[in-house]
Amino acid sequence: MAVDHVLLDADGVLQRSPRDPIGLLRGWVGERAEELAHALWAAERGPLRGEGDFLEVLERVVPTYADVAPGVLYDALWRDITVSPESLALAGRLREVGLGVHLGTNQHRQRGEQMRSELGFDEHFDVSCYSWEMGVTKPEPAYFETAVARIGAAPDQVLFVDDVLANVESAREVGLRAVHWHLDQGHAVLVEALAAHGVEVRAA
Repeated sequence: MAVDHVLLDADGVLQRSPRDPIGLLRGWVGERAEELAHALWAAERGPLRGEGDFLEVLERVVPTYADVAPGVLYDALWRDITVSPESLALAGRLREVGLGVHLGTNQHRQRGEQMRSELGFDEHFDVSCYSWEMGVTKPEPAYFETAVARIGAAPDQVLFVDDVLANVESAREVGLRAVHWHLDQGHAVLVEALAAHGVEVRAA
């Protein structure tokens, strides 16, 4: 069956987050940076599934580690997003050749809303699969089952691109075709990987 849809991850594929979050945290808490990082990522797990408000969670977690306003820390680690114009241009070219192009990303509500309203992601994708809206996160198989149901396609009609290998492997287990790729590899590599699945699109 031919690929009719492409499902793209956000962080690492369409956009970049701060490259050195531990370094940022070290400026506030010194040697406890890694400890705080683990606490923050753990605190985000529920909100990524739509369970609880992440900013409220930060108000409880951050003061136990650092004398910094939780909002300041949030802006530095989560609101600092650099969108890849090359990735968005490639998404546009995929749509031009008649493919459905969709977003598949783990995000808590505030960051997802930022991507939608401030970064204009809704204009670039046909279906957006934000984990906080779906109540399930990658790499859980249910995430991909829900995503293809939203898209309205059979799993093997969907080609998924993600920078996290565990997510790619889970998608394949559900029946999606999948490519493991990160922005650092360059878009020529992605174009070649898409072509290996029969998705031909010109390079920028």
